[in-house]
Amino acid sequence: MGLLDRVPKQIFSSRGWGLLAAGAVSLLAAQVMGRRDLLVLALLLLFLPLLALAGTRVLKPRFRVYREFNPSPVETSATTTVRLAVARTGPGSGQALMEEQLPSRFGQSPVFRFPARAVTAGSSRYEYQLRSAKRGQFLIGPVTAEFSDPFGLSVHRHAIDAGDVLTVTPAAVELPATGLAGARGHDGVTATRIRANPSDDDVMTREYRHGDPMRRVHWAATARHGSLMVRQEESVTTPEATVILDHRFLAYSHAGGYVSSGGTAADGQDLVTSDEFEWAVTAGMSISAHLAERSYALRCLDPAGEPAFLHSPSAPHPEADEYVGAGGLQSIAESLAAIQLTGPHHPSADTGPQSFDDRLMDKLSAHRLRGPLLAILGRLTAAEAQALAPAAAFGANAFALVVTDRAADTGPVLDILRRGGWRAVAASPATPLPAAWSAFDSGGTPALGAAADARRGAGARR
Repeated sequence: MGLLDRVPKQIFSSRGWGLLAAGAVSLLAAQVMGRRDLLVLALLLLFLPLLALAGTRVLKPRFRVYREFNPSPVETSATTTVRLAVARTGPGSGQALMEEQLPSRFGQSPVFRFPARAVTAGSSRYEYQLRSAKRGQFLIGPVTAEFSDPFGLSVHRHAIDAGDVLTVTPAAVELPATGLAGARGHDGVTATRIRANPSDDDVMTREYRHGDPMRRVHWAATARHGSLMVRQEESVTTPEATVILDHRFLAYSHAGGYVSSGGTAADGQDLVTSDEFEWAVTAGMSISAHLAERSYALRCLDPAGEPAFLHSPSAPHPEADEYVGAGGLQSIAESLAAIQLTGPHHPSADTGPQSFDDRLMDKLSAHRLRGPLLAILGRLTAAEAQALAPAAAFGANAFALVVTDRAADTGPVLDILRRGGWRAVAASPATPLPAAWSAFDSGGTPALGAAADARRGAGARR
């Protein structure tokens, strides 16, 4: 609650209430003494505060507010600078006490006076900083101002803008360099980047035409054909990777319930999330950044084969599932800012699109063997693992990261995935993400999650 919210709302100032009291006394005296001059004075004293009240409600001062975040969006635990420019657009003068309304997680709301001591181009400028440890979208503002009439009789406070949304994206964790970004070739070790570059024998050629640069002459083809031949195509296929992000409610809820306090959405509602899902979101962001730095084009899907961010309120393009370059990575980060658990909150509810069914398989088959397949999953049943296992055949390599609060109990599910061709690792929210990532390269043992579970259990016994 801000400073102005702790002050009782006033209709009149002390001066206004004083005039009303004096008017009431004068009116009573006029009745008792029968004096007309006292009656006129009483009416004047009562009329002035009421006129001031009507003026502050009807003739509201008009302002223009410009709000800028730098940087925007901002990563979790990083600082963004908020710059405010407030300018009066209507008639009026005088000072006003203003307050920037902030969500409670950001602490005390800043209060400032208008106009500022330094005015630039007719605008008063203010600056403060914000930092959030949780991802999400947060409504910053509006600016509220307390106004008074020229005589200081009536006080009125109202919002002078609608506020702006600050998007806080999950910060990527730096992952160690491994062989996971590569994809198996015919010998099982050829990297996707190497396969994407055609060999000299694979280049398409055509006959030389007048004006073709000599640097495009393909000398080996020229020798074979006996005439000058040039390269027809010099394009290099971008390596691809597919990321499956599981955000099903039932995959991350457990007997102890779920946490509904992640990042706050712009409408003031908490995101439906859990510690396991927050770990999975960070993993999704980190893996995407790791692959994007290696020039991979990314395809993001959910377990039903739909775009992974179709239901994310912060997604710039919810129906998109392909992302390329720095712009694509930024879009993924923004989409992950407010993503939350979706689907039924109870097993008896309508489940909607089925997970790991033919629709997902068709999507994966359309890009068969074009690059690695990575699945970031919540808790799986044996039947779900059986349904997902064959999908490993569609990726040049297939990696499954199973995130659960009981990573030590995932042995049967991991065995099913491994038999299907997946490299599978189990992790809990206590597992360091770089360690889980490295476990793929070292054989993928679930000991990471088991050790975390053991430490948590020992702490509970103490």
